[in-house]
Amino acid sequence: MIGAGSTGRDDALQVVQVGAGAMGGAWLSVVAESDEVELVGLVDLDLDAARRQLAERGHPDLAVGTDAVALAVETGATAVLDITVPGAHHPVTTAALFAGLPVLGEKPCAATLAQSLSLVAAAEVSQRLFMVSQSRRWNPQLWAYRDLLRGLGAVGLLQTDFYKAPHFGGFRDEMAHPLLVDMAIHQFDMARFLLGTEPVSVSCEEWNPSWSWYAGDASATAVFEFTGGARYVFTGSWCAPGAETSWNGAWRAGAEKGSALWDGDHEPTVDVADEGAAVPEPGARLPHDGIAGSLAVFVDALRTGTTPQGEVHENVLSLAMVEAAVQSAATGARVALDDVLTAAWEQAVADERRDDVREQLRSWTSVRGALGA
Repeated sequence: MIGAGSTGRDDALQVVQVGAGAMGGAWLSVVAESDEVELVGLVDLDLDAARRQLAERGHPDLAVGTDAVALAVETGATAVLDITVPGAHHPVTTAALFAGLPVLGEKPCAATLAQSLSLVAAAEVSQRLFMVSQSRRWNPQLWAYRDLLRGLGAVGLLQTDFYKAPHFGGFRDEMAHPLLVDMAIHQFDMARFLLGTEPVSVSCEEWNPSWSWYAGDASATAVFEFTGGARYVFTGSWCAPGAETSWNGAWRAGAEKGSALWDGDHEPTVDVADEGAAVPEPGARLPHDGIAGSLAVFVDALRTGTTPQGEVHENVLSLAMVEAAVQSAATGARVALDDVLTAAWEQAVADERRDDVREQLRSWTSVRGALGA
């Protein structure tokens, strides 16, 4: 819900949202429909944009500002929604955490893996929750697909085909790696969730078809090795008109007892090789989906003290997969995730401005160990 005087739970979490752009508008709509949270302030460097967003929703008098911590103090907010551009995630989230405010932030965790590791350490030092909204984690069909895979035994190969042809305009058209950096993190994160293991290495190629309207490479194929030996193969393009897939991608898994398919938009299906074997069944359905799911899980975590999926320690390896894939495409070589994590940790230590966060980073005996991976 938005604004004082709204109806809803008496104990609704009072939040300040940072970001009044297009994605910020989507989050404002979700917040308005929730009885679990109450928006008490909106932050943006463009105050007119913030006021327009609020006026369009019938709340022109809600507090606005350019500083999240200052507006939280002014309004009494006890949590922050960081819906800024990736380059602003690190400073906005760091300031909020050290002001004692838990944060739910849009993906990616930060603009770089090094900044993400800094935020891991900041969450440890501040002892505040930082959760990243990987919204597809809360897709009920994805959970049903995972249930089917668990009933098929060991997975040998998991594959995603992703073909779309969006004309975004703006910054995506000028990105060096638009598909891998802006989109593939969703599928990479979903693969981690489905396999229940973590990435070890990647070999990746990027290219840009002659008809592409993107400045950077809009097509890619990446092959990841996961612990336990499973391979995850992502093949996709953002300049593939005709026969487009779901935004979630089209999935196939080959496992010990059979195969499972999911088109990304409908219920997954399973084909068990042994006619006498039991067919796996999906478990209970999730009560939420998308960014509304992220918001509900964040609020529940704060109320119960539990650690949610998407908590920064758990989330970082999804961004590490992106950076490793980009590095592999640039060098033409297989890239080990541990090498990428170590380089990012060294960069994080070198760049860190807070002494307490730098010392926390230095205290880690290994990056994977610090991440619990």
